[in-house]
Amino acid sequence: MSDSYYERLVDEPSLVAHLEDHLGAVDDYEIDRHREGHSNETLFLEWGDRDLVLRRPPPGNTADTAHDVLREYRVTAALAETDVPVPEPVLACEDHDVIGSDFYVMERLEGDVLRDDEPDRFAASEHRQRIGEELVDTLAKIHDVAYESVGLGEFGRPAGYTQRQVDRWGTQLSWAFEVTEDERAVPDLHAVGDWLRDSVPEEHPHTLVHGDYKLDNVMFGTGGADRATDDNAERSPALVAVFDWEMATLGDPRADLGWMLSYWRDPKDPAPSMPELTSRFMEREGYPTRVELVDRWETHTGLEFEHERFYRTLAVYKLAALGEMFFRRYLEGNSDNPIYPKMEARVPALTARAMRIIEGDEPL
Repeated sequence: MSDSYYERLVDEPSLVAHLEDHLGAVDDYEIDRHREGHSNETLFLEWGDRDLVLRRPPPGNTADTAHDVLREYRVTAALAETDVPVPEPVLACEDHDVIGSDFYVMERLEGDVLRDDEPDRFAASEHRQRIGEELVDTLAKIHDVAYESVGLGEFGRPAGYTQRQVDRWGTQLSWAFEVTEDERAVPDLHAVGDWLRDSVPEEHPHTLVHGDYKLDNVMFGTGGADRATDDNAERSPALVAVFDWEMATLGDPRADLGWMLSYWRDPKDPAPSMPELTSRFMEREGYPTRVELVDRWETHTGLEFEHERFYRTLAVYKLAALGEMFFRRYLEGNSDNPIYPKMEARVPALTARAMRIIEGDEPL
């Protein structure tokens, strides 16, 4: 791989030397960039007979705390012995002399990330139902972690989390607007922020939260034969790993649920505001509805999804802020992602969606 953007991501000789020091020398290695993500950068490493994954922030200036990969490493290491499925962490590095940024390495797992479509082996009603159940059950496991006992008692300040989320994403949006408003303004997005600030729930439960929990941030393998016929029998989906923990902290579990629901489609939904980043296959027969997912989460956690319009609006506001940050990165020349320039139109569309939720025109 020789393109200039790749060279900004990794100093290959320096990285190889670092891995040799920590993992041992190998006869053969290969490094490939994974192009599916839209935030932190992911590199696949074949290091001898080991399949590994490297995570690092994108190059260039980034909004404060938006790409904290060492935080991701810390929480993954803490959860390795819990019921929450995570990849095995291998090493972390904060020495920017190695590749120019923080990074960490984890073991690579086998399975399917359901992003553009479902795999053929899961295209049956009972498998589709199980995908939704596994997704929400694992979220409930995250919210049930005894975070102090796994060394995460000082991982965040859960009190006031939701207010800080509103403030933080407003700040991220302001960072993006420093550049993007010279191209075009999105005045209604300021109105959404004002509504959120006026509507923040006074209290909320305190749990570990993932911060970016959605269908394409988990991996599905198979487990438990549906019928004991033969070795080729279809096997039901099993969620084998949760990825992308960079936004994890202690906070409000309802924010996690609202975020997950913002990506989950029902057949009755209008056309997506951001089609490039929206999967629609869960509109097919067999997948649970959002209401069914909420009911199952409430049953497993013992919590209620109160203030649901607030949490769903907050999720779309965050999506809009992320889109605007992507647009800034495009305008500054700090990404070659073809989706980023499309945010010029997609962020206003997301803003319209947030207004529909606020006004009750896009129900749960």
